[in-house]
Amino acid sequence: MADYEIADLSLADAGRNKINWNEGDMPVLLGIRERFRKERPLKGLRISVCLHITAKTAALMRTLAAGGAEVVLVASNPLSTQDDVAASLVMHDEIPVYGVRGESLDTFRSHINVALDVKPHVLCDDGADLTSALLQRGLNAGVMPMGATEETTAGVKRFKAMEAQGVLPFPVIAVNQSLTKHMFDNRYGTGQSAIDGIIRATNLLLAGRTIVVAGYGWCGRGVAARAAGLGALVVVTEVDPVKALEAAMDGYRVMPMLDAVRIADIIVAVTGNRTVVGPEHLAELKDGCVLANAGHFNVEVDVAALEALAVRIEQPRTHVTSYVHADGRKFHLLGEGRLVNLVAGEGHPPAVMDMSFANQALASEMLARNASTMAKIVHTLPQSFDTMIASIKLQAMGIRYDVLTTEQDTYLHSWQEGT
Repeated sequence: MADYEIADLSLADAGRNKINWNEGDMPVLLGIRERFRKERPLKGLRISVCLHITAKTAALMRTLAAGGAEVVLVASNPLSTQDDVAASLVMHDEIPVYGVRGESLDTFRSHINVALDVKPHVLCDDGADLTSALLQRGLNAGVMPMGATEETTAGVKRFKAMEAQGVLPFPVIAVNQSLTKHMFDNRYGTGQSAIDGIIRATNLLLAGRTIVVAGYGWCGRGVAARAAGLGALVVVTEVDPVKALEAAMDGYRVMPMLDAVRIADIIVAVTGNRTVVGPEHLAELKDGCVLANAGHFNVEVDVAALEALAVRIEQPRTHVTSYVHADGRKFHLLGEGRLVNLVAGEGHPPAVMDMSFANQALASEMLARNASTMAKIVHTLPQSFDTMIASIKLQAMGIRYDVLTTEQDTYLHSWQEGT
């Protein structure tokens, strides 16, 4: 059996059932797995994967292993691990897994180091945590990975910062930038799973309540649309005037956060930035307001400021921490300020992760074949990958679509014909 550090190996059968259920809605990734099993494009590679340990991630791990890779999986968040899935990967797939739901930050960091200690050829990163740890440890040319892939918007920003500072040690493929990833995963995945996590954590009726969505990127668009669909009154806060204008034209009220907190029943931060709800906002926060993060790291809500203001802290529900202010106001933080969709829910539906992880698998293959000739910058996957993934997805959904005729294609690529 593979080495591991997980919660309970006896959960393996329950985890296998969960993985199999999710794979039933992941036809694109399973198609890639079948090809990988025949071609073995990753044979001889060690791939260290730092992602949320969920049933969807398990499907990716099985696919990379089918391609011939030696894979190791570590958690990308201390509170997102599904312990039964971790057990199944160890027991049934003999994949080394290091992750326990609720693990301490010290344990989390030790698992990151385990993923680097195996001297991986490829890093599959989430939030650039593996690569950041590698840079902080000090680079050793003898164990330098050939490249990395990145799953998230927040991680791409960190990798771009490394590139700008000239410290990016290898080529990185920004999987998040593929249209079949961020347009669907971030919008439909985060939109549904964030709302699902909030409802699971609180059992609140959203209809008629004012929900403030901080950030109107693809994730914010999704959360706003799903909240509005459930009858909520949606307010958007933004720092980008173009996105603020878009939100207004989509029918939402737009205002500064300092004004929004006075009317907010629920605040969902999806900016990828820090202190979106800070001390100045907490001073004006409406009594009973629920605070949730669906961005990335647990810095969007200033938890330290919440604790400093509180005269009493309560735990009324499993994923709810209530902070009682000296003036009697009470604020409710979900999932300790970490990703509410993964702490209180199961994360994105498999139908969207199917496309995201198809991109991940193809990115690993691209590095395996081409890393030695790729510049040490942040790359994107070819547009042809998006077209292929979307076509397979439509076919699996039973949806037919038109194709250009030869005449139409010729016209679109000519300049002679005009008015």
